[in-house]
Amino acid sequence: EVDLEERLGELDLRSDSDVPDVPPLTDSTPEILKRALSGLSARWKNWWIRGILTLAMISMFFLIIYLGSFMLMLLVLSIQVKCYHEIITIGYRVYHSYDLPWFRSLSWYFLLCVNYFFYGETVADYFATFVQRREQLQFLIRYHRFISFALYLTGFCMFVLSLVKKHYRLQFYMFAWTHVTLLITVTQSHLVIQNLFEGMIWFLVPISSVICNDITAYIFGFFFGRTPLIKLSPKKTWEGFIGGFFSTVVFGFIFSYFLAQHQYFVCPVEYNSETNRFVTECEPSELFQMKKYSVPPLLQAVLGWETVNMYPFQMHSIALSTFASLIGPFGGFFASGFKRAFKIKDFANTIPGHGGIMDRFDCQYLMATFVHVYITSFIRGPNPSKLLKQLLILQPEQQLSVYKTLKSHLVEKGILQPSLRG
Repeated sequence: EVDLEERLGELDLRSDSDVPDVPPLTDSTPEILKRALSGLSARWKNWWIRGILTLAMISMFFLIIYLGSFMLMLLVLSIQVKCYHEIITIGYRVYHSYDLPWFRSLSWYFLLCVNYFFYGETVADYFATFVQRREQLQFLIRYHRFISFALYLTGFCMFVLSLVKKHYRLQFYMFAWTHVTLLITVTQSHLVIQNLFEGMIWFLVPISSVICNDITAYIFGFFFGRTPLIKLSPKKTWEGFIGGFFSTVVFGFIFSYFLAQHQYFVCPVEYNSETNRFVTECEPSELFQMKKYSVPPLLQAVLGWETVNMYPFQMHSIALSTFASLIGPFGGFFASGFKRAFKIKDFANTIPGHGGIMDRFDCQYLMATFVHVYITSFIRGPNPSKLLKQLLILQPEQQLSVYKTLKSHLVEKGILQPSLRG
């Protein structure tokens, strides 16, 4: 018994080769595809399976875009939950033999708590007028952070009570596993939705750039790949990496041009409390108004143009596409290292030829953070609409005080005449 306790107590000293093997996943490819592609080599069979399923997923994505921003938010939430499930399941499959009490239950409880906190913050920010009309919601929003903390504290206490002798270290490993998974999935998906509220174009261009880079890098690597890129992912090649970069920048520039022409994609997503619907109607900002730019002298000789008309957002699309193709793949490399650590090929077998949902969205989460930081650093300014919604929530005497202060300020600036009466 003493020897067993010592071995379990030294669990953190084990090398990667000592990590328990994860049971292999079953092949989820539909039988009709298996029969149709039975005469092909494994390499080309995988090519066709990936291609067919990629086209199916892109078609479904376009359908959801057509259905509107609310359906996109539901899609993001669904993907978040599935990615969380895949990562947590790996931990459970690796360490299930240790019979850790409450591990899965607490993992899902913490997911519920964190989502309650983040989505509550979103409701408070973007649905202020809707909340103002309902007393029950006013209470929840007013004490939202306290309620969120109380819920988390309950889970924390449950974890402490679940600690079992001989499994302390492993239980703390899994506690950290759960929280890192929450950071990767829930926090990033919250940022994706925040980007969506800035305008659907800030959602579509980054996500499409990552998808484009993934597809074109695979195609260039499949046909021209000769030089390995990184040991963590042996199938990745320099040819695919470079080909994907140039293809993604060109795609992002052209795709942005088409999206920037439509209010539906460029206007901030706002909730209309009168119609109970999300609306995307506005006067497009300067980012989405055509401007004339001078072509650099070096390019004038090549293109034969002195000026070019384009949307300012197209310049920003170059930054987004560059990140998606040069830095975004490191999210995939990180995921590859994670899978190698636990001796697995894919996170799950949800999508034949692709693996799990997390296998397809490992780069998207890194992209979401970059876009959010980019918007807050270089794009976003004061939002009059959001400020007005916050003012409407104030008590009448507070609103009057704001009005008097604003009037006094405008008079000092010479914008209003001192004789103007409120």
